[in-house]
Amino acid sequence: MTIPTKLRPAPVIDETARLLIEHYVFPETAEQLAGLLQRRLAEGSYDVDGAEELARLVTADLQSVNADRHLRLKHHADPVSPKQGAATLDAMRRDFDTSLGGAPRVQLLDGGVAVVELAPMLFPLEWAAEPLGAALTLASRAQALIVDLRANRGGDPDTVAFVCSYLLDERTHLNTMHWRHGERSEQSWSLPHVPGARFGGSKPLYVLSSESTFSAAEELAYNLQQLGRAVVVGERTRGGAHPCKGWTVHPHLEATVPVGRAINPVSSTNWEGTGVQPDIPCAAADSLDHAHALALARLAG
Repeated sequence: MTIPTKLRPAPVIDETARLLIEHYVFPETAEQLAGLLQRRLAEGSYDVDGAEELARLVTADLQSVNADRHLRLKHHADPVSPKQGAATLDAMRRDFDTSLGGAPRVQLLDGGVAVVELAPMLFPLEWAAEPLGAALTLASRAQALIVDLRANRGGDPDTVAFVCSYLLDERTHLNTMHWRHGERSEQSWSLPHVPGARFGGSKPLYVLSSESTFSAAEELAYNLQQLGRAVVVGERTRGGAHPCKGWTVHPHLEATVPVGRAINPVSSTNWEGTGVQPDIPCAAADSLDHAHALALARLAG
């Protein structure tokens, strides 16, 4: 019988600190956080038995300076691949296969109002283009559309642009990502062509949000809101605007580090820390009924 070895926090902290200094989008904050982690390690604050408890403690410290919710030490119950990004990708693949590719519901409500739920994520576009294109094409004939992002926790910025392309008529600048490496900027635009049919840029459009809506799902809501294309109905979102990458630092632990920041071309800012503020604030549970009523009133008018 082998006795499990006690978790050694030092290698985890050293590697997490190194990743921060090398990759975090805000270099000065990275230095500050790396110093904090090393101090806490020296004080014995991370002398715990389990990886899950270490993840909780380190995540709280990582988010203590600027409350960046993408900056985490994530615990995985099953051992994860040491390959960079593999832990997140494997988890996403399982969710993709059980959610009809990220479009678990397309429904027609009274009055010709369609609902397309996008959840639990906006998956990588090479996976999601077919199911999302099918769902949005099916809804394209509706008189008004409600896009439900209440249970969406983020995903791929390219998939955000893909979805926006079905909801606009002309090629449109949606967002600009500023990346730390190379100090380069990369613009995101809607696509000139989409598979299937567009809902288009003129019919009534509503987006449902909740306090759980996060990251790329927030970008989708924010882009459409800032363009004046959609009315956001529901709750203020979680407030994470920094795209991140993940590195395995222990068989059960993954450090996720933001490597860029988003700047909207209309507002010249983003939703980091503030969330997307709904145009029609209400409880998330009531937002579908509110949006449906708004759509019927607009169509009747």
